[in-house]
Amino acid sequence: MNYRLYTPQDFAELYAIEEVCFQSPFRFGRRAMVRLIQSPRATTWIAEEDGRMAGFAMVESSGKSSGTIAYIQTIEVIPEQRGRGVGHQLLLRIEDSARAAGSVALWLHVDAQNAGAIRLYETHGYRCEGREEEFYAPGRAALIYRKLLETGTAG
Repeated sequence: MNYRLYTPQDFAELYAIEEVCFQSPFRFGRRAMVRLIQSPRATTWIAEEDGRMAGFAMVESSGKSSGTIAYIQTIEVIPEQRGRGVGHQLLLRIEDSARAAGSVALWLHVDAQNAGAIRLYETHGYRCEGREEEFYAPGRAALIYRKLLETGTAG
């Protein structure tokens, strides 16, 4: 598996993964995804194998008075590549990107029903700090996770 940063030529394949991984109304719209990827505060990592995209991850930093905080927008892996460590590797890369941007912590929302994603985050030291009811849709709560980043070390 090869891991690299996003380039604009990746968008069509990246958005096709978004459509596979999330059904409406849970997926980003095309315009929202473009705006997010093009943000100067966002970093997007691509996982690919044999010239085919296997997944991607996006992190966005924002400055706060207590230091920069990064938000994991999404980590997505196509179904046939799941269970092979792709999500794990993408998470390590966005953690490193957040750290390089000066972030002191990462946070995210995850569907309370997404056991695989919850297991990934908890394995990497993320701690559940709350729950937001109907975050995704009526009856679909999000758990809020956070991880403090150690400075000066790579994930």
